[in-house]
Amino acid sequence: MTITPDTLVWFELGPLTINATIGFTWVVMAIMTIGSWLVTRDLTTSALSWWQNLLEYVVELIAAQIREVSDQSPSPFVTFIGTLFLFILVSTLLALVPGFYPPTASLSTTAALAICVFFAVPVFGITQQGLRRYLRTYIQPSFIMLPFNIIGEFSRTLALAVRLYGNVMSGSMIVAILVTIVPLLFPIVMQVLGLITGVIQAYIFAVLTTLFIGSATRSRHDTLDKQTNTQAKEIHQHE
Repeated sequence: MTITPDTLVWFELGPLTINATIGFTWVVMAIMTIGSWLVTRDLTTSALSWWQNLLEYVVELIAAQIREVSDQSPSPFVTFIGTLFLFILVSTLLALVPGFYPPTASLSTTAALAICVFFAVPVFGITQQGLRRYLRTYIQPSFIMLPFNIIGEFSRTLALAVRLYGNVMSGSMIVAILVTIVPLLFPIVMQVLGLITGVIQAYIFAVLTTLFIGSATRSRHDTLDKQTNTQAKEIHQHE
């Protein structure tokens, strides 16, 4: 019974070891790259193809979610967050293919995704606010919060990696056990439930990433202004 694709070694070449995690990650990357090229090679504004309609709907849906969660324009973030979401989603969908193990069932993959988010947060924050203004957020509301804010950056990165890995791996483990015990109908139901769980985890990962980036790019001044405006509206309504 294979729980994680890390244990499946495809081939070794000296110190280089290619296991199923790396191999299936390349498969997902290849499918996403080739698929996006095929869909976007003949873009048009009239007589849209079915694939172009689907792609535009997915992009608009992701952009709408980013705008709703972060309360900001999704343009700077939609490419990064959308890629993370689609990578996890495609990995989950391909798990229905016999013999395919989702790379997100490996802690190394989920850790890599979380590290990408870890570096993306300050990059977007500095880009939107400037270096000095972004670094100032680590000492708000007071300088004593600096070590706690730094620890929070690392802890939420660890939480992202472990949460995604735990949910995907546990789903694979349950299905593998049920296939051994009851090899017919019940495992199929669990496979569908695992697929739904994987889609939800892709959504949660993207939403959390949006929250982290949104909090880094939204200045404290903007937040206070928004709260002040909200309070002013409430007072005006009462009057």
